[in-house]
Amino acid sequence: MTLSRRTRRRSSNNGMTDASAAVHGMQYLFTKFGRNAGRERRIMKKVGIIMGSDSDLPIIEKAVNVLKDLEIPYEVHIYSAHRTPVEARDFAVNARANGFGAIIAAAGMAAHLAGAIAANTTLPVIGIPCKSSVLDGMDALLSTVQMPTGIPVATVAINGGANAALLAAEIIAVSDEDLQKKLDAKRAKDAAAVLEKDRTVMEKL
Repeated sequence: MTLSRRTRRRSSNNGMTDASAAVHGMQYLFTKFGRNAGRERRIMKKVGIIMGSDSDLPIIEKAVNVLKDLEIPYEVHIYSAHRTPVEARDFAVNARANGFGAIIAAAGMAAHLAGAIAANTTLPVIGIPCKSSVLDGMDALLSTVQMPTGIPVATVAINGGANAALLAAEIIAVSDEDLQKKLDAKRAKDAAAVLEKDRTVMEKL
């Protein structure tokens, strides 16, 4: 770090040597620009979203909207646990190396997709049971939530796309302070919206 004559003179007047002035200057830069000054910004982990069929797209769109609002990168794929088992496995096996921090898997009926993904990765897997034309989604819910010991799947409500995305965001936010702040701000905004409705109802009734 090169100091100008003016800086050297001021430093001498304050009883600081050139070397200590340089250290002081570096401390100022650290304080002003943070620990990562001069370093490449850490890349946020992606969320992988897998659906068993394009019929699940309306549910997946709810998850995508949440991730967009939080500025979390994501990828969406259609892989079936039964019709494309090789592709589903390959995605799961390589997910960590490909920069993913969590995976959302949505499927209906037999709903083995989340379990099949979880069997091939130790990344957190979040299952969305999707409602079909029979059994109102209870078949998918039980297929997704009843995993054997050792292969966990975090299961949200039937058709719970938004909560799946929020849970994925909270997982990634454990090591991302900026994302933590965005989630806190969203919670505060949601609370304010409820209180505003409360005020409106009280005034009306």
